[in-house]
Amino acid sequence: MKILLHICCAPCAIYPLDVLRNEGHEVTGVFYNPNIQPYTEYAKRLDTLIAYSEDTDLKLIRFGDYPMEEFLRGVAFREEMRCEYCYHMRMSYTARIARRGNFDGFTTTLLYSKFQNHRLIKELGEGLEKKHDTGFYYHDFREGWKTGIRVSRDLNMYRQQYCGCIYSEKERFYKES
Repeated sequence: MKILLHICCAPCAIYPLDVLRNEGHEVTGVFYNPNIQPYTEYAKRLDTLIAYSEDTDLKLIRFGDYPMEEFLRGVAFREEMRCEYCYHMRMSYTARIARRGNFDGFTTTLLYSKFQNHRLIKELGEGLEKKHDTGFYYHDFREGWKTGIRVSRDLNMYRQQYCGCIYSEKERFYKES
């Protein structure tokens, strides 16, 4: 299959890319993550992914802009639904590109993280498969969590400590007294 892989960051791409390639799929990556803030964090993740894609001969599609405002408008006053909105926004973009680019299907590195809502990501992917008439490739990549961490450390990759959004950054540091 020709698969479009949504990539949130290079460390999370390591294991899914290996699995997909070992299964014989032709993989292209797409980096669309307007949720990542601040811009310096976005740039670090993108630069790390570009270097990794060059090292692994991974074709990479990048969104030409930094539409942070789109993410903020979508979650404003609906913060409790922010993850669902964020997953949907990024996976919808990926599904649309997959359809236009004649890919056989799409998937996401969000299925690799043990910190994301795996059930919701799978449900959204299956819904987007129907809406965009392109296959959603489901695989529970969490099985390779430790492998991806080990390899990313061995490669001295930049490894972030939060999902990327300002809400996650707040949860990481702010503790109510």
